[in-house]
Amino acid sequence: MKNKLFTLIILALIFPVSGFAQASRPLAERQQEFLSWKFGMFICYGLASFNQGQWATGYEDPDSFAPTQLDCGQWADAARAAGMTYAVLTTKHTSGYALWDSKHTTHDITAFTKYNKGKGDLVREYVDAFRARGIKIGLYYCLPGDFSKGKLQPGQPDLHGMPPEAAGNFVGFIKLQLTELLTQYGEVDLMWFDQYVNKYTGAQWQEIKAHVHSLQPNCLVLANNSTNFKETDIHGYEYPWLKIMKRMELPAKDNTNAAEVCDCITPGAWYWQPHLTEKSVTSAKEVVDMLKLCNSRQANYLLNVPPDRTGRIPEWLVRRLGEIGQK
Repeated sequence: MKNKLFTLIILALIFPVSGFAQASRPLAERQQEFLSWKFGMFICYGLASFNQGQWATGYEDPDSFAPTQLDCGQWADAARAAGMTYAVLTTKHTSGYALWDSKHTTHDITAFTKYNKGKGDLVREYVDAFRARGIKIGLYYCLPGDFSKGKLQPGQPDLHGMPPEAAGNFVGFIKLQLTELLTQYGEVDLMWFDQYVNKYTGAQWQEIKAHVHSLQPNCLVLANNSTNFKETDIHGYEYPWLKIMKRMELPAKDNTNAAEVCDCITPGAWYWQPHLTEKSVTSAKEVVDMLKLCNSRQANYLLNVPPDRTGRIPEWLVRRLGEIGQK
């Protein structure tokens, strides 16, 4: 009995939050649960929000990240008002800056000295605020790519969307950061990956995906723009990009595969841009019509809502979300 108790204590220390050591439930069961979520909030927020661009290079001034009223509780309240039941936060985008204190790089939130004096943890704030309101937790992670062509100054090496410390071993570094995300913040319902097909880590995608499942077996993995269940647990459709590329824009009318369509409430802008105004926002009717269309085709609708430079969602955008929730 004592040995059993000792073992349980050790497991509790290794897996301090319930869910990590759970046996994996069948994928089909988890996919059906995912479809019951129906409507989610995508939150693209980071260094790009303060630098008038969509793809940051990693060389932007980290002190430019200077929200004065950042309030994840406000984001979560707005999501609930819209009827959203899950959310996805960009924990690391093309700037390479992690929005948490990563032990494996200084290219993280500790460099944002204008935010909580470099001692913040935006991932923690987000997780706690949304989980407290009963909203499922999704984390976005951008894999390497060529995001900085034509933007670098002489002598600046291309970071390929990763911290400098990742150079030479992208996959090993990615696994270290995913371990942090999947062991420090409790149960994560969805890991959302961008750029899973790339010339730097694409050949090791299955290894990365397996690493997520090894840490949290019931966490769904979404590979953006994949419609192959060998690559992704959920078929992903990035609606704005697919329109530009003139590819299939939405799941077929007779689709039977668990899917998600991601879109922007501010067309053409994932990250906050100074020119955005109330006139830039998709109407409540259009959003609700798209939500119904996606749901009728076995797909959730993940709608990006960008917080502004204060760290809040603008009031006119909050109002629009409220209108959506009332329809």
